[in-house]
Amino acid sequence: MSSGWGKNIRVSVFGQSHSEAIGVVIDGLPAGRKLDMDAIDAFMQRRAPGKTPLSTARREPDRVRILSGLSGGRLCGAPLAAVIENKDIRPADYTAISDTPRPGHADYTAQVKYKGAQDSSGGGHFSGRLTAPLCIAGAVCLQLLEDEGVRVGAHIERIGEAADKRFDPVSVSPSDFKAVSENALPVIDGAAAEKMALLIERVKSQGDSVGGIVECAIIDLPAGVGEPMFEGLENRISAAVFAIPAVRGIEFGAGFAGCLMPGSAHNDSYTVADGVIRTLTNNHGGILGGISSGMPVIFRTAFKPTPSIAKTQRTVSLSRMKQADITIGGRHDPCIVPRAVPCVEAAAAIAVYDSLLEYRKYL
Repeated sequence: MSSGWGKNIRVSVFGQSHSEAIGVVIDGLPAGRKLDMDAIDAFMQRRAPGKTPLSTARREPDRVRILSGLSGGRLCGAPLAAVIENKDIRPADYTAISDTPRPGHADYTAQVKYKGAQDSSGGGHFSGRLTAPLCIAGAVCLQLLEDEGVRVGAHIERIGEAADKRFDPVSVSPSDFKAVSENALPVIDGAAAEKMALLIERVKSQGDSVGGIVECAIIDLPAGVGEPMFEGLENRISAAVFAIPAVRGIEFGAGFAGCLMPGSAHNDSYTVADGVIRTLTNNHGGILGGISSGMPVIFRTAFKPTPSIAKTQRTVSLSRMKQADITIGGRHDPCIVPRAVPCVEAAAAIAVYDSLLEYRKYL
């Protein structure tokens, strides 16, 4: 399996949804930086399951244990290895899916590729559970980015038809990130949170699920980060974000709406403010030609509805090659979007920090 990513740092995720533990190895981190483990723990708790009635009933403390890579609490230059023990596992809940793949999951494609050798419990290595080690790596990169003055933050832009306000693409600030992260549902507008909560509760009561959109901003990233063509900043952020299961699409700046605008409206006029070149608007989302412009990097990520639902669905029996019905047991989020917010921040932080290290080679 290809579960490693990065050029200047290398992030490798391991484990399965119901294995003894899951974890990550990060190679190439700079030596000497003291890690704030309390900040890492706080970040992990934003993603952890079982925290609210709107999420899965699976309860995992998600406490991070560092195996190597630290000396005296500081990065020592060796690969940083960290694990999270899986506490609330029930592999028996998934016995049936080895023969009847769940619609919307990777059960069938994994069966074809690995010929039955894969761990199918809870989706195995394809599970959203693997976003926990991704968040460990992201939490470390967030601290390293903060040392550079770069901040990353995200919020729920939409769940179903319930929409939040968007970040101001020109002047989003760290205070906006802080306010959002302290809310039970990470949104800007409290009224939107109420609508989202009611929607999630309704689909849950119906045995169904709902998807949505997460908006992310990266601020104070210097101009010049990223490469043209295949190593563009959008490319690298997108590659990292698509490591999150259930991601269906990504757009930067004005995104797909930009195709409906004339060039005169979509182009961002330049100005000089306090001796720094800026743009008056930010339809380009802070990236031009794959390279950061110095404006906030703004992107939105679309998440599909959780495929595990209580409603009976049609599938096939792989052993009998006949149509079959399946009713999925286990514990699942009726909407994964709230818990996906820190995952998007983590993926963005990994990609941006890796790109920032590449940028330094030109200095």
